[in-house]
Amino acid sequence: MVDVKIKKRQIGAVARLERNGHPVVTSRTGGEIGVVTGASEEGYNPLDLMFASLSACLVLSARIAASKIGLLSRFDGASADVTGEKSAEEPFRIERFVVRITVDGDLSESERHRIVEMAEDICTVSNTLKSTPAISLSID
Repeated sequence: MVDVKIKKRQIGAVARLERNGHPVVTSRTGGEIGVVTGASEEGYNPLDLMFASLSACLVLSARIAASKIGLLSRFDGASADVTGEKSAEEPFRIERFVVRITVDGDLSESERHRIVEMAEDICTVSNTLKSTPAISLSID
């Protein structure tokens, strides 16, 4: 039997906003990304970051799925195009995520479907978005 060891990674982020300027988000592991606020500004806005998280998690999970079912040698990669439909009234939210996943490689249609279905089950972000997580808010 194989002993699988899972290395835990710190998770979380801190966003900082000065009186003037844009927010900067820093991950617990030191990654940093600037956030834009104008509709025509290039870069990530908060919704883009949410879509990016889902797309990145799905493609990483697709690779994990391909490995788990023994197809990694024929898996050349995957892409996930994620967008959404925003509510027209308050409270503003994304009412529907629209995801298109492409799996590249010498794989049959049924193998591609199996990878994508398993990826959705593996992906922590998609699993979270399908549930109603609690938000514990405190004020310092």
